[in-house]
Amino acid sequence: MLDEIHDEKIKFLEEQALKIRELIIDMLLEAGSGHSAGPLGMADIFSALFFHILRYDVNNPQWLERDRLIISNGHICPVLYASLALAGFFPLEELKTLRKIGSRLQGHPHRGSLPGIENTSGPLGEGISQAIGIAIAGKLDRKDYHVYCIDSDGGTQEGNTWEAYMFLGKQKLDNLTIIIDRNYIQIDGFTENVMPLEPLKDKLEAFGLNVIEINGHNIRSFIEAVQRAKATKFKTTAIIAHTIPGKGVDFIEGKFEWHGKVPNQTEAEEAVKELRTLRGKIISEHQ
Repeated sequence: MLDEIHDEKIKFLEEQALKIRELIIDMLLEAGSGHSAGPLGMADIFSALFFHILRYDVNNPQWLERDRLIISNGHICPVLYASLALAGFFPLEELKTLRKIGSRLQGHPHRGSLPGIENTSGPLGEGISQAIGIAIAGKLDRKDYHVYCIDSDGGTQEGNTWEAYMFLGKQKLDNLTIIIDRNYIQIDGFTENVMPLEPLKDKLEAFGLNVIEINGHNIRSFIEAVQRAKATKFKTTAIIAHTIPGKGVDFIEGKFEWHGKVPNQTEAEEAVKELRTLRGKIISEHQ
């Protein structure tokens, strides 16, 4: 069970999320390519995962008892890299090498390239199957680690995702929690226009999953959902996290055009200024 969450810890996690967003902007500006909307939208969840929920040891990244974080939607890797660096897995300065030739920070995560990366991802929809394999291995080895799999709503349009869900309905892996980034956008439009997913909760429940819906920017709600997931036995839990793509940067929020677009110098400066203002408000509100 997770430690009790206090207001001061929530404040810390909210501040970390904004730091992660600032790093994302800096990385994407330097790279000149990548994805903006999804990584910014997932910063609150990654802050909660890396600074409250996940069990890991930065000095021993291959610790056998560590929790495993699997990324199915690999294009959001800037939020993963920023979180790993803030957690101490590698130097913050290396973030500026995103997508550069010879960099360990590739455009999609690659297992073995950086400490803390558990899976290689690229094509959407593969991560849940990878997470299932790791969860089954944990059961067979009688390990206590928990597996978390991040997926996107766009990734949920892939057929192999539903094969994996069908398999989960049979296996009842309660050491696996799936977190779906429900931001309603994909590269060329809104999900409900491109390939409707609703009623998503009903569909997942029909496949035998325990489903929890939350506001993905409410860190306390997310942590409580994870606690409920870990307390649920003989079922895999899927947390549908409703997020705003581009969260924290007004001119990016909710715009599908920013799925695979990066800010220019002027836009990056405006974004960082806005994020630092938000950090100042959080600090003042909690004083």
